[in-house]
Amino acid sequence: MTTPFPFTAVVGQDDLRLALLLNAVSPAVGGVLVRGEKGTAKSTAVRALSALLPAVDVVSGCRFSCDPGAPDPACPDGPHAPEASGSRPARLVELPVGASEDRLVGSLDIERALADGVKSFEPGLLAQAHRGILYVDEVNLLHDHLIDALLDAAAMGASYVEREGVSVRHAARFLLVGTMNPEEGELRPQLLDRFGLTVEVAASREPDQRVEVVRRRLAYDDDPAGFAARWAAEEAAVRQRIAAARAVLPRVRLGDAALRQIAATCAAFEVDGMRADIVMARTATALAAWAGRTDVLAEDVRQAALLALPHRRRRNPFDAPGLDEDKLDETLEEFSGDDDPDPDGPDGGGGQPSPDEGPAGGDTGAPDGTGENGEGGEGGEPQAAGAGAGEQAPVRAAEPFRARVLSVPGLGEGAAGRRSRARTEHGRTTGARRPQGALTRLHLAATVQAAAPHQRARGRSGPGLVLRRDDLRQATREGRESNLVLFVVDASGSMAARQRMSAVKGAVLSLLLDAYQRRDKVGLVTFRGASAEVALPPTSSVDAAAARLESLPTGGRTPLAAGLLKAHEVLRVERLRDPARRALLVVVTDGRATGGPEPVALAGRAAGLFAAGDTASVVVDCESGPVRLGLAGRLADGLGGTAVTLEELRADAIAGLVRDVQGTSRRAA
Repeated sequence: MTTPFPFTAVVGQDDLRLALLLNAVSPAVGGVLVRGEKGTAKSTAVRALSALLPAVDVVSGCRFSCDPGAPDPACPDGPHAPEASGSRPARLVELPVGASEDRLVGSLDIERALADGVKSFEPGLLAQAHRGILYVDEVNLLHDHLIDALLDAAAMGASYVEREGVSVRHAARFLLVGTMNPEEGELRPQLLDRFGLTVEVAASREPDQRVEVVRRRLAYDDDPAGFAARWAAEEAAVRQRIAAARAVLPRVRLGDAALRQIAATCAAFEVDGMRADIVMARTATALAAWAGRTDVLAEDVRQAALLALPHRRRRNPFDAPGLDEDKLDETLEEFSGDDDPDPDGPDGGGGQPSPDEGPAGGDTGAPDGTGENGEGGEGGEPQAAGAGAGEQAPVRAAEPFRARVLSVPGLGEGAAGRRSRARTEHGRTTGARRPQGALTRLHLAATVQAAAPHQRARGRSGPGLVLRRDDLRQATREGRESNLVLFVVDASGSMAARQRMSAVKGAVLSLLLDAYQRRDKVGLVTFRGASAEVALPPTSSVDAAAARLESLPTGGRTPLAAGLLKAHEVLRVERLRDPARRALLVVVTDGRATGGPEPVALAGRAAGLFAAGDTASVVVDCESGPVRLGLAGRLADGLGGTAVTLEELRADAIAGLVRDVQGTSRRAA
């Protein structure tokens, strides 16, 4: 068994360690979401926590970890004998991003259930995590159907497996801990709210602290057991402090003044629902217990707000989590009461570990161009400081709107999402087929129909149906998939009029919001001056695309062909990485092409590459003014797609509510 890195040997990361310890003291706090860049000891700290948790009393032989003092009456392994009990260490169960639903919730033997009426159930990870820690690394990359199952279990404290009228239920109460890198995409708001606390982690910029991280990591890698032994005393001290805090916790008093501060803080920051108030109350209570006190102080409320509110106050997907600490202090001061005890009590001032408590610290060791034909100065705006000739300063995006649905035609088989039609594990049943591998979704009518003609030959004499493996039929289902939405944005001088570029950015931002809601990957290619560049490689982080868009300057020539060729190269590489994910090309331009020899003809040949490859595409026509040349429409024809104006992009446009991107006749089949 691998020796884990000691929790107390982690360098820095005070907020992360505190949030994990508070959940160890009071699991009712609701778990922790750890956000941060790669290589910041997120996983190391979480895995080290399980070694500090007290042992768990369980019913001997129970696969569902029933408490012998209060066994689950509906436990599939029950009823349990009173004397059958024992103890084991608290478990840390890891949920892989690519896990199947059956691996998470467990699975029924469908064949035995139908033929013999026997509920033969194989427990999943939710059962293993009961009364322990369920850890999801890269939780933001988890498939939607797994997130739904996880949400249900976290909300109800139980897991239900339903298959063709046969059901199994078992308890599933666990400490949910997730880690994520925000650059790879954000979480759905429903799952975000399920985490009691959130912390932001980042690598230290202090050379001395970075040296200590490397020193400890190298020492651990050279001799894990010896390194852990050197930290055994500190580990034992924290373990004892957790046990002492758990003993104090039932006696902690949450006074009316503290409750008023909690309610006022949640109202001041306009968080939705009442879960934030409850989590703050539980966190403040745990902070007092961790400090060895029986009264909650204002400092506890403040620290609880910093941990429980940042991820709950995002008003739209592109808002960064965070809390205005000045506003927080003003609210706490305004609603301060007189029933707080003396702040000079034992370890007063919140539960934050002090620097002299021993080495309880955090990680491990682990283009420029000139205008042409009137371009580069349209609108008479001043140049950006330090910008090249013809370059305009970035403008802010107009207010986003609800965009119309742009979808890829045909039937795909990509990752689950909400954009284009696809064969998926979830959705409406459209037919049946013989199972390939393990049966996961039984089509009951097709199974009975396949078995019925053979009942006499199989010697059926009673009411039961005689089934064979060859009779089983897998249900085929149709749902929605996510796509790669690659934006190709014209940032040349012909688009540089401030009002027009603001509208263009607002339209792209609206499409990015739509992509966020539909679980798409996005990429951003821009072209201006003499070349094109990949402003953002394909990623699940729609936030990053919005940030790149906001800082996009304009000006110079219009190398349309370069932009299309760059996009074609990006899609070629992405097809190799993820062949099942279909792409949607969104070109935002007025259709002009300038610079170099025969720019229009070259752009036409580049567009033909997408038509030949059956890439679904749409051109957002940004041409304005009383005289329109229709160049964007010609580009759309060359791409084998369609063109929409900025006005038609709105979901409430008179022309209709839904538009499928038209591909070539071969793709639309």
